[in-house]
Amino acid sequence: MPDLPILYSFRRCPYAMRARLALLSSGVHTHLREVLLRDKASEFLEASASGTVPCLVPLGQDPVDESLDIMLWALRQSDPEGWLTPAAGTLPQMLALINRLDGDFKRHLDRYKYDTRYPELSRDTERSAASVILHELENRLQATPWLFGARPSLADYAFLPFLRQFANVDREWFKAQDWPRLISWLVAFENSDRFAKTMPKYVPWQSGDEPLIFPA
Repeated sequence: MPDLPILYSFRRCPYAMRARLALLSSGVHTHLREVLLRDKASEFLEASASGTVPCLVPLGQDPVDESLDIMLWALRQSDPEGWLTPAAGTLPQMLALINRLDGDFKRHLDRYKYDTRYPELSRDTERSAASVILHELENRLQATPWLFGARPSLADYAFLPFLRQFANVDREWFKAQDWPRLISWLVAFENSDRFAKTMPKYVPWQSGDEPLIFPA
């Protein structure tokens, strides 16, 4: 088997999902190792400073332990779809939006989805706060089909896995809201070949297993 970077991943994790989306777009191949979160392999814990997925171990380089950094690493190797050069706007503008979504939106999402961890907070209040941000994205999508213009870019695929996580907390409630573009954007993503190619079910990796190449 060829020597390739190693990607430690977990299928359902939205952070790992967006890393795989960028690797798929770039065409950069890796040896994928599915992590069993309740019994993490020692090789993974040695590679990942945080002990969280995803973690990329490039050949001859230090591990990349943050999902957005993995996306940027992959796309800087190869960016055939122009994710780093959006049709409208700039890479710094995309990164500013992603940072806000990773911060404010993700904080409200966690407190909504895992409300039992935050008994001092109101689940409905957290959902409403996240919804304010989603209505802002709905307004952007009313103007253009993607967050930064007429074609997809880094910002879209950095966020869509988290929108899916939010919607899945209560899908019927989500579909009843007044954000038709947001709903159709998510549904198109979930029904896409791209999504399917990043979501196969893998057996958790163990030392000595045959390498599994991703993208296939």
